[in-house]
Amino acid sequence: MIVPMKKISLVVRDRNQVEALSKLREIGVVHLEKKNVASDALNKAIERKALGESALALIQPYKTPKKKKPRPTAEVPGSVRDRRKPAGARRGRRAEDFANEELEFYSLDAVNAPVRPELIDLMVNMGKGRKAIQDRLIFLARERTRIEAWGEFNPAAIQDLAGSGVSLFPYELTPEAFTAIPPDTRYIRMGKSKAAVYLVVLDKEIPGIASFPLPEKSLGEINQEEAEQKVKLAEAEARIKSFADRRPVLQREMVEIQAKIEFETARAALEKVEDIPPELSFSYLSGFAPAENVPQLKQAAAENGWALIADDPGLEEEVPTKLKNNKLVSLLYPLTDFLEVVPGYRETDITGWFLLFFCLFFGMIFGDAGYGCILFLIAFIGICKTAKTGVPAFFKMLALLSITNTLWGVFTCSWFGVDADKLPQFLKDLSLSVISTAKGASQAEVDRNLQVFCFSIALVQLTIARIMGMARTLREKTLKFFAEFGTLAMLWGMYRVVLFLVVGLTENFILPGTINEMQIAIYLLAGGFGLSFIFASYEGSIIQSVLSSFKNIISVVLGITNVFSDIMSYIRLWAVGLAGASIAITVNSMAGGMLGSFLVFLGLILLVFGHGLNIILNVLSVIVHGVRLNTLEFSGHVGLTWSGFAYKPFAETAKK
Repeated sequence: MIVPMKKISLVVRDRNQVEALSKLREIGVVHLEKKNVASDALNKAIERKALGESALALIQPYKTPKKKKPRPTAEVPGSVRDRRKPAGARRGRRAEDFANEELEFYSLDAVNAPVRPELIDLMVNMGKGRKAIQDRLIFLARERTRIEAWGEFNPAAIQDLAGSGVSLFPYELTPEAFTAIPPDTRYIRMGKSKAAVYLVVLDKEIPGIASFPLPEKSLGEINQEEAEQKVKLAEAEARIKSFADRRPVLQREMVEIQAKIEFETARAALEKVEDIPPELSFSYLSGFAPAENVPQLKQAAAENGWALIADDPGLEEEVPTKLKNNKLVSLLYPLTDFLEVVPGYRETDITGWFLLFFCLFFGMIFGDAGYGCILFLIAFIGICKTAKTGVPAFFKMLALLSITNTLWGVFTCSWFGVDADKLPQFLKDLSLSVISTAKGASQAEVDRNLQVFCFSIALVQLTIARIMGMARTLREKTLKFFAEFGTLAMLWGMYRVVLFLVVGLTENFILPGTINEMQIAIYLLAGGFGLSFIFASYEGSIIQSVLSSFKNIISVVLGITNVFSDIMSYIRLWAVGLAGASIAITVNSMAGGMLGSFLVFLGLILLVFGHGLNIILNVLSVIVHGVRLNTLEFSGHVGLTWSGFAYKPFAETAKK
């Protein structure tokens, strides 16, 4: 259900801005309108967040070590109390001592150690120091590569000779350039390779050719410094790694910084009321709040001296969407949050139907009871491990989906792709003959039944969508109700056509032994098309609606083919499930020959890898196909465009 919202306008005195915003954040029910704002405080908070992200990225490759027993604060060198001492009290200590103390302080247990505002700066500086070392190593490596063909020589000696009046100019020339130098050039050839000739020219430079730039150091000195820099880099890496246990502190500080950003954004969004004396200046902000929370806001306004206006949102205003469903339906939220799909405020909430059909689609696409048991085991372990701290909704959703997957696998007698003849009899007895070959039904018959089942799901889900559309038009009291009814009629007629064309059911299927269903299907298609043609564009005049349909005759005609394609789209449930089963069977056949030989270990690895890969592919298939049928075909018939954005109140972190 989409919660009704109210447009909130709040006026506060400028001198009470901070107190008012703090109280508003404490209440935590107002979704502030987004505005492009800027302020010095906001910019500083954003810069601080960027530094914090850099600090977190610095220790991201390292795992947080297990907690150790905290040592008493009094025994910690470089503690806060020690740092407050004047410099003279610590005279005579080396800089390395302070560095070690800093490292030791920040390596304390994250829960017991205090939050230091310098932590982010310290870690960012460590990152800059490591980067400087890495850059120097890259430079030294390039220099070594550049001069190693010259061998060992002292650049300073060449510069000293130049100061004494003896000029030497090194050159690295291609063989072609070497043959073209002036004949009177005095040089000493130092070496030669396929690509270059190395010369030292005496007295003067070669005209038109730049000499080889001398390095800062000799080759031996470069190698020595490179070794020293590698030692420094290892020390820097070790020091950074020792800060991995500060990750919880950094994350806590990042939460505080984000709260600061939100607060300063709200403060910058306050607009001043013009033509008011400075001592009485006011500012106002606007946003949206659930209608059920407006009394709470009114009470806060009365207690704090605010001016508050709560009104219905305008038709053109972009209103955030807040969904309110029971605990079972809310299990879908991890998926919709991951996909970032939110119905518009004035659209229909289909979360309950989405969850119901998604569970069915999940089971049919995975289609294997063995895989379902594995997924349920993962969910069960996750629930047990997080039971004390609060079970994430994801594990609950996974448990529900794994149950539907297991049930479908039991009914189809699918267990890790193993042939039904090799399974125990009690597993065969649990299967359903209409969708399983375990009890002797032919594969062709089972495939036909599954195809009919897929198209029947399409009929049921899209019928629900059209009924929801009809209910909406009834509430709006518009004749577009008949257009919705016409599309529903076309849907039922096209269902019979699909069974005839795709499945090959020529006999009566819905009403066996009675009237001709194909004839009824034609009547439904023709009548439904007529109703849609007349009322689809109705805006108060039937004549204008018909004329509009004539202008858009191609789109109107395509409506029939769209109904056909929407029903056909559900065949993917059978096809994708069949593909997953085929992969499982292939993996079993490849590994089966190894299990009875000396390659048994390799066969077990192949089984684990193959079925693991198949599970991953099935997850992707569910996201692509199972979600699509809900967010495209079903939503399209409901008239849902997922054009909304989530309700995110200005609130303290704990309340979000």
